[in-house]
Amino acid sequence: MPKDLKVRWGWLKVMYIYTIVGAGGFGLGCIVSPNIMQAVFRWPSQDPIVFGVFGSVYVAFALLSILGLRSPLKFVPVLLLQLTYKAVWFIGVLVPLLVLGEFPMYALLHVVIFASYIVGDLIAIPFPYVFAKQSDR
Repeated sequence: MPKDLKVRWGWLKVMYIYTIVGAGGFGLGCIVSPNIMQAVFRWPSQDPIVFGVFGSVYVAFALLSILGLRSPLKFVPVLLLQLTYKAVWFIGVLVPLLVLGEFPMYALLHVVIFASYIVGDLIAIPFPYVFAKQSDR
């Protein structure tokens, strides 16, 4: 690893914990009690298979983040994937809904939570390390 690499170890740990608690709790809720989650977040009815996949992905992020607490740099791709799909969602889903004036207000909390993960991941991820050649690490 290059000596000049600045890794924000505290931020990495915070983002792994945030993912364990936030995504893990959310995913378990979607799998174990989907009707309660839909009622709490005032979501329209969901296909149970798609909703289950959605919840399973979040639980997987949480489980991998537990490993990230032990090996923060090795599991940075988990945070990078989280950052990427949330940014793609903002650009590909949220922006078109806003432009068309069709943004559902029940999704506002979702937007705030996604934004908090994006900002946290941007701060935590050591991009010079992620994009360095393998031989330079």
